[in-house]
Amino acid sequence: MRRVALLGSTGSIGTSALDVVRAHPGRLQVVALAAGRNRELLKAQCEAFRPACVSVGSKEDADWLRAALSHRPEIHWGAEGLLACALHPDADTVVAAIVGSAGLASTEAALRAGRRVCVANKESLVVGGALMHAAALAGGGELLPVDSEHAALHQLLDGRDRASLREVRITASGGPFREWPLARIQAATVEEALNHPTWKMGPKITIDSATLMNKGLEVIEASVLFGLTADQVGVTVHPQSQVHAMVGFADGSYQLQVCANDMRLPIQYCLLYPEQGPGPVAPYAWEEARTWTFEAPDLDRFPCLALAFDALRAGGTAPALLNASNEVAVAAFLEKRIGFWDIQACNRETLAALSPGPAGSLAEVLDADRAARRHAEGWVRTRA
Repeated sequence: MRRVALLGSTGSIGTSALDVVRAHPGRLQVVALAAGRNRELLKAQCEAFRPACVSVGSKEDADWLRAALSHRPEIHWGAEGLLACALHPDADTVVAAIVGSAGLASTEAALRAGRRVCVANKESLVVGGALMHAAALAGGGELLPVDSEHAALHQLLDGRDRASLREVRITASGGPFREWPLARIQAATVEEALNHPTWKMGPKITIDSATLMNKGLEVIEASVLFGLTADQVGVTVHPQSQVHAMVGFADGSYQLQVCANDMRLPIQYCLLYPEQGPGPVAPYAWEEARTWTFEAPDLDRFPCLALAFDALRAGGTAPALLNASNEVAVAAFLEKRIGFWDIQACNRETLAALSPGPAGSLAEVLDADRAARRHAEGWVRTRA
């Protein structure tokens, strides 16, 4: 029985993870739930799973939840609440699904405490990848990726002799603007950018998919997770989102991982690894006629992907600078304070203005994060 602390329970990853738990009542048990502002959904989740520990975004929400629940779990709030859930003594597995760099400290703490961490918070690896590995090594924790592409790579590389590896490739749907001309992309509205053709995700991740920054962050994540250089990680646009990753070997051959575009599959893979068995998603139907297409990404129309490769090659805190700037720019776009094309411009200018430093400690990474946010916010103010 794996006992799960779920950080980000009301988001798309969190609700999918709870579907997986429901499908395996004898193998998975929820002991802690953490969420932000969606207290009504969190209340329903608490009543259904009756965790021992719960965290919400604010003290006001904590007081409301305490009065609303029919049972009496520990109730915490804020950053300390995330840590309380991640480090709950009954939890041996943590699903880290808090969006943005806010999930960094709880992910690091869980690894240092020896937990299995199923990381859906790619920013934890993009911003502090070396710190996550160091924490896992120091505490005996285990790091498994929930992103569909990285879970696919984990399956393809598990037990492989790395000397035979030539490259890995992760796939991208191409987002809603894959076939749009540059001028139309530059003028895209918030509503158009949120209309993803394949996945249903939160607004920040959906905008990142429209700019291909999401794929850029995943390139950095793949490098961190599997010890790869920027030249060993590629991106292929695959609009059908059925092939999630490919591994190329020294002899020129490739192996591909294929499954339905349903996040419950990689979540289940991480929660139950190394076992694989039936779950809430139907097996892939090879009897159905289908066509797969593959193409190279256009870096002129999607420059955020190129910026991510630049940050990976620069190393140090460069990925943290890029991630922080992007969070500020995307938030400003969603608030309609800047335009769609301003997202890449803000990110490019922030990387150009701030020199990356070493990323040897959490303090150094967080300092870089704050500096990039200040710079990006100033840049946004000049445009708003």
